Amino acid sequence: MPIDKQATQETVNLYNNLKKIEKRGFMVGHQDDLAYGVNWKYEPGRSDIHDITGDYPAVYGWELGHLEIGAPVNLDSVPFDKMREFIQQGYERGGVITISWHGNNPVTGKTAWDPEEGTVEAILPDGEKNDVFNAQLDKVAAFLQSLKGKNGEPIPVLFRPFHEHTGGWFWWGNRTTSNDSYKKLFRYTVEYLKDKKQLHNLLYVYNTGSEFSSSEEYLERYPGDDVVDMLSFDIYQRGDAAKDSSYTYSLDKHLGILEKLAAEKNKIATVGETGYSQIPYAQWFTRRVYPGLKNHKFSYVLFWRNAGYKPQNDEVEYYVPYKGQLSEEDFLKFYNLPQTLFQSDLTYSEVYE
Repeated sequence: MPIDKQATQETVNLYNNLKKIEKRGFMVGHQDDLAYGVNWKYEPGRSDIHDITGDYPAVYGWELGHLEIGAPVNLDSVPFDKMREFIQQGYERGGVITISWHGNNPVTGKTAWDPEEGTVEAILPDGEKNDVFNAQLDKVAAFLQSLKGKNGEPIPVLFRPFHEHTGGWFWWGNRTTSNDSYKKLFRYTVEYLKDKKQLHNLLYVYNTGSEFSSSEEYLERYPGDDVVDMLSFDIYQRGDAAKDSSYTYSLDKHLGILEKLAAEKNKIATVGETGYSQIPYAQWFTRRVYPGLKNHKFSYVLFWRNAGYKPQNDEVEYYVPYKGQLSEEDFLKFYNLPQTLFQSDLTYSEVYE
C-alpha cells in the first residue's frame, strides 16, 4: 500500500503496477514532453520523442514553480491551464505523471535558487512565515485537486518536492537547512496535503542529488518510511562523454544503492532526472546511459526538458534528441531495447486498473 491509507483506487493500483512493470523493464520519461521542443511550442499531439520514434514517453514530467505566487504560467513559461490538459492526455494514454515544485522562497520572495539561512525553520509551525508557506501549499493543493480523469476521478501523481536537497543551491538545500529541519519540512508538506487538504491521489518521492556514496549517506535527510513512497536521485552527464565513462559508473553505483534500499524498505526506486545538455556524443544513450541502467530493477528514468532556444544565454537546450540531431539514431536503438518501456508498451489498464 502507499503511505496514504486513504489513497484513491487508481493511486493504489498505480503503486502496485509500478512494482509489476519493473519486472518487464524500466519506463522512460521526459520533462514537459507535450508542451514544447526544439523549434516548436504547443502543437497538438507533438513531442520531440514522438517525432523520432512515433511513440510517446511512458512518464510525463511537469513543474509547479510559480503556481504558489498565483502566476498563470510556471517558471518554464508553461500555462497551468495547458499543463492540466497535457496531464489529462498523458493519463488517458496510460502514461505516468510526475510533478516537481521549485517554489519561490517563502521568506525572501525570491526564486527557489535563493538559499537564505533559516528559511525552512521560518516556515515550519511556530515560524513567522508559516502562514505564507501554508498559502503556497494551498495553491499547490488546489491545482493537484483539479487534475481529473474523464469520469471525474483524481489523476494519480508522483509528487517530487524539495529535490536535490543534498546540494546547496535551493532554499531547502543542505547549505542552509539542517538534516532535521529538512525532514520536518518534507513531513509537514506530506501531512498538510494528505490530512489537511485531503489529497489522496499522490505518491510521495524522496529525491536527492548524486552527492551520496552509501545507503547511510542517502538516508541522512530521509524523513521516514511513513511519508515516502519512492526513492529517487538526480544525476547529469558532465564533461566529454565520448572520452569519460564516469557518468555510467556513477549511475550504476547510485542506482545499485537505491535498488537495495527500495527492496529493504518496500519502496520504489527511480532516476528522478538525468540528461546530457545538447547530447554532443552520438552514442550517449546506448553507450553511457543504458550500461548504467541495465543491471537494475527500478521504475523509470526521466530525461530533462527540451527547452529549445534560450535567448538569455544564446544557446539551444535539450536533453533528448530532436529530428536531425546527431544522437537521433542512437536514441532509436535505445527505444528499441527490450528493457526500455515507452507509452506503446503500456496500456491504461496495466497502469491504473
